[in-house]
Amino acid sequence: MFNGLLFFPVTPYRPDGEVDLDEFAAHVKRGVDAGAGGVFAACGTGEFSALEAGEYAEVVSAAVDAIGGRVPVFAGAGGPVRTARRFADLAADAGADGILLLPPYLTEASGPGLVSYVREATREDQSAIVYNRANARFNEDSAVAVARLPQVIGFKDGSGDLDLMIRIVRAVRDHVTDRPFFFFNGMPTAEVTQRAYRAIGVPLYSSAAFAFAPGVALAYYDALESGDLATLDALERTFYHPLARLRTKGTGYAVSLIKAGVELAGYPTGGVRPPLTEVAPEHRAELAGILAAGLAAVPESPVPVGG
Repeated sequence: MFNGLLFFPVTPYRPDGEVDLDEFAAHVKRGVDAGAGGVFAACGTGEFSALEAGEYAEVVSAAVDAIGGRVPVFAGAGGPVRTARRFADLAADAGADGILLLPPYLTEASGPGLVSYVREATREDQSAIVYNRANARFNEDSAVAVARLPQVIGFKDGSGDLDLMIRIVRAVRDHVTDRPFFFFNGMPTAEVTQRAYRAIGVPLYSSAAFAFAPGVALAYYDALESGDLATLDALERTFYHPLARLRTKGTGYAVSLIKAGVELAGYPTGGVRPPLTEVAPEHRAELAGILAAGLAAVPESPVPVGG
C-alpha cells in the first residue's frame, strides 16, 4: 500500500481564519507531484485537534480529489472514542483509504482499555493505523491484540522507546502472519532516528520536512534506500539535526515550525490556530538558514529540489 515517503500536509487558513481548501489542494498536489508515496491529511501536522467536523470532512475530501487515486490517502481520527469513530465515518464518506488513529482524549489507559478504544473507534471495513504516543502507550501484549484486529494494518511509534519497539515488532511479526502489517516511525523530525528504526524493522516514516523541503527529504530517502552514507551524514549535519535542535526551542514547534517552513518556501499557510503559537522571528530566520544549508547539501541529481 505504501511506497516511498509519507507526506503529512499542513492545513492552511485564509486571512479570515477559515480553512483555505484551494491552497490545501495545491499543497497536496505539489507534494504528490514531487514524489510522495502516501498522504496523511488532517493529522498532527495538519492540526487535526484544531479542526471541527465540517472542516475536517472538507479537508479530507480535498486531499482525495487533489490526488485522484495516485497514492493512498489516510486521515487523522482521535479524541473521545465516539468522536474518533465519528471522524472515521467522515473520512470514509470523504473517500479516504483509511485512518491514522491518534491518542484518546487526555485520560491515561491500561493496555486492555487501549485495545477496547481501538476496537470501538475504528470500522471493520476501513483500514486503520494505530499511533503509539502521548497517553496511548502500548506494550507487547496490547500491540499484538490491536494488530490482530482485521482492520488494523499498521502501528506507528512516536514514543521513541526503541527497546520496547523492537519487542513490539518481534511480537507482532510472530503473531500476525496471515497478511502484511506495516510499522512506521512517527517521531518528530523522523529522519533523525530513521537509521535506528530501520535497523529494528521499521522501514516507513513520516517526513514533516517534506511539507516544505521535498528535495531535501527525497534526497535523504534515496540515500537511505541506496546506503549512501556520505549523503545521509551531510543532510543530518546540515539540515535534520539543526532542525531538531530548533524544534526544541518553542512549544508546539512540531507544527508551527513546519508551517513557517512552507511560508519560507513561498506558499501561504495563515499561521496556526490556538493554542499553538507562531514561530519567533529569530527562529524563523534560523529556519531559513537551515533550509538553505539543506538545499545546498543535496547531491546533484534528477530529484526535484525546492520548497
